Amino acid sequence: MNTAADATGTRPSTLRILLVEDDPADVALIENAVAARRLPTELHHVGDGEEAMAFLNRTDAHTNAPRPDLIILDLNMPRMNGREVLSAVKSDDQLKAIPIVVFTTSGIDADVLISYSAHANAYVTKPLDLPTFERVVSDIHRFYSNIASLPPARPDVG
Repeated sequence: MNTAADATGTRPSTLRILLVEDDPADVALIENAVAARRLPTELHHVGDGEEAMAFLNRTDAHTNAPRPDLIILDLNMPRMNGREVLSAVKSDDQLKAIPIVVFTTSGIDADVLISYSAHANAYVTKPLDLPTFERVVSDIHRFYSNIASLPPARPDVG
């Protein structure tokens, strides 16, 4: 693996992902893709942006939440949408180094531009067919677990 070493100097064997997704069907598709491809993943799921921020800031029901290596973020959600989460994370000194992949059904140019302008690390439109969906989830996982170097965990944030 080419991920950041932990405090002991060893590389993690699993990719810790925070999935921010309000659609139960898409959550199931991602969980199934991870299982079907046997991707070494510690997957945490929250259903909206407010819960994502509670998870990342370790508040409310998430006081023991681990720091994710990667955030997979849907754009269109209730309460606090993905654009707001992206802006909040990337403007927070404690969180901004966590890579964020926007994974959404929207292929609208304005959404792509807004996401990259807010410092998304990648923008991926959800494929409509199952085999391609599973391959794309696997490709995202492979890139962030085997190719990219991830920032080391900060002691003050987990």
